[in-house]
Amino acid sequence: MSRADCTLVIPAYNEERRIRSLLEDIAGFAGDLIFVCDGTDATPAIIGAFADEHPVLSIRCLTFPARLGKGGGVVAGMQAATTPFVGYMDADGSTSLSEMKRLFDCLKAADGAIGSRWVPGSVLTVRQGFRRRVESRLFNLMVRALFGLDYRDTQCGAKVFRKEAVDAVLSSTRSTGFEFDVELLWRLAQSGYRVVEVPITWENRDESKVMASDAKAMLRGMIRLRFG
Repeated sequence: MSRADCTLVIPAYNEERRIRSLLEDIAGFAGDLIFVCDGTDATPAIIGAFADEHPVLSIRCLTFPARLGKGGGVVAGMQAATTPFVGYMDADGSTSLSEMKRLFDCLKAADGAIGSRWVPGSVLTVRQGFRRRVESRLFNLMVRALFGLDYRDTQCGAKVFRKEAVDAVLSSTRSTGFEFDVELLWRLAQSGYRVVEVPITWENRDESKVMASDAKAMLRGMIRLRFG
């Protein structure tokens, strides 16, 4: 698979403190890089300066005056992508570029591939705290009960898809928060697309933007989504 046929979308809400490090880490990507900035800090300026310093790279920065939410940012980026394959990753750098490339290679035999921290073969170089691990497992049980999705980890921020599959379901998605991952996988399953779960090497970063209020909003959003 040619990397030039791939786009990586990175939602970057107020990431001025660590976006430069991520840019340097993914500077070897031969495809398109689309950053979605909907915050109030200097993140777009840093991305713009990096793009000017590296004209050989294909970097776009989409800016929005109001908060889109994690899901809204991903949707905006994927809709702007023009390549046959598109994926998204977190701006915190918890997933390396090499792991994202490995996920893209899985699209030779599937419509989508999602990184998973909870399947055999995964490597967690820095683990989450005990409470976050418990919350993750409880959340996964609810996802299985509500949507019947047989995935161990729907929330890992490393996912890639065939663009045609994403385009077929984006118009019907409603979620704009962190529950967006669940809805996207559910819509794809309903439409008959095959998404595989792949063990991943992942490093926990302390500056997670998922707060307790976000977790409650995710649960409410999933219940509304499932029961209309």
